[in-house]
Amino acid sequence: MAKEKTVYVCSDCGGNSPKWLGKCPACNAWNTLIESVADNPSAIKNRFAALAKTAEIATLGEIDAVDMARTPTGHEELDRVLGGGMVEGGVVLIGGDPGIGKSTLLLQALDSLQRSGQHTLYVTGEESGAQVALRARRLGLDGSQVKVLAEIQLEKILATLESTRPDIAVIDSIQTVYSDQLSSAPGSVAQVRECAAHLTRAAKASGVSIVLVGHVTKEGALAGPRVLEHMVDTVLYFEGDTHSSFRLVRAIKNRFGAVNEIGVFAMTEKGLKGVSNPSAIFLSQHAEPVPGSCVMVTLEGTRPLLVEIQALVDSGGPSPRRLSVGLDRDRLAMLLAVLHRHAGVACMDQDVFVNAVGGVRISEPAADLAVLLAITSSLRGKPLPKGFFAFGEVGLAGEVRPAPRGQERLREAAKLGFSVALVPKANAPKKAIEGLTIHAVERVEQAMELVRSLG
Repeated sequence: MAKEKTVYVCSDCGGNSPKWLGKCPACNAWNTLIESVADNPSAIKNRFAALAKTAEIATLGEIDAVDMARTPTGHEELDRVLGGGMVEGGVVLIGGDPGIGKSTLLLQALDSLQRSGQHTLYVTGEESGAQVALRARRLGLDGSQVKVLAEIQLEKILATLESTRPDIAVIDSIQTVYSDQLSSAPGSVAQVRECAAHLTRAAKASGVSIVLVGHVTKEGALAGPRVLEHMVDTVLYFEGDTHSSFRLVRAIKNRFGAVNEIGVFAMTEKGLKGVSNPSAIFLSQHAEPVPGSCVMVTLEGTRPLLVEIQALVDSGGPSPRRLSVGLDRDRLAMLLAVLHRHAGVACMDQDVFVNAVGGVRISEPAADLAVLLAITSSLRGKPLPKGFFAFGEVGLAGEVRPAPRGQERLREAAKLGFSVALVPKANAPKKAIEGLTIHAVERVEQAMELVRSLG
């Protein structure tokens, strides 16, 4: 029997090389080539025939297009991330660390959908049907009518989808599914790409909403070729610290809704429960104001969240440290330079530590003003007033720039009982907000003087 020919496949782009190389010749990524068995050309010559359907050319004005109908999952936080619910024929890819709660959340969602009259199917390739049933019992889903199929062969899964015609199907996980048309092992780049392509095509052709569960690499990115994320309609990332009971589901891509939306869940004995007021997670519970703490309002997608920024300034050695958790470290160094140059507050011989409470990551520049105020508060040893919050971007020239959707941020803070705001002048509302005293500034030095007068 002839020896099987091997090739080396890039795990990032799927490019092939006849021999191992340190750098992929297709995408120039380092150390991504993995040994795989070459496919037999005669066996796979026509395997894409089912995907290639002919269509006539039409102008955009001639095409009938209506808004996609959405099916709520019964979990408000999940619906928020999806853009309102599941879309007919939509394909969702959800990834996250092992044990974070992906299968738990999807099983709960399928049970809610089934109870609302939807036909559901849970395809498991990692567990047996009995294990899934045990998990359902632990979650309190007694007597659940969700249909379960323990199968990893793509052709059998597609045949089951065709015969049962469910409204929503979950494939847990795409890395365990394999196709008979390929000789490589399940989880390989070729298998993941091909199986995802066939399942996506089946969803579009039949109108079944499909949710694919994906594994992640040790760097936290979705495992498999990057084309996997391009093929699907929505990409969700499950985030969270294993030491915390809270989980975040974030939309990285969504063809049917806003990106960067987040849903907040709490892990309980009965599964994942939505958190209706997530700002409470990201605010420390101080009986009295403490130095080095400033609350800001950040935007996660369309949702305003109140987050506490904490800073600690301590005497450093000859090479002081600059450390930030949840914020960009380079931006912290830039803000310290602006604080020194334009406000006359020097920290060049001090260690500066900045943290966003609750493990949230803030990437928007609207946190700049709150970071500077927290650092100054810690340096002076004086707390900011009770009920105080701030937001605004700080430029290298010392100007305070407006943040997008400032009115929504102000209303959210007022709703949660905050009473004093320091905001960019361009974000100052024309109409007063009840219970909120707003101070508008144009420059960093004005902000510092105002805070000193308030303190």
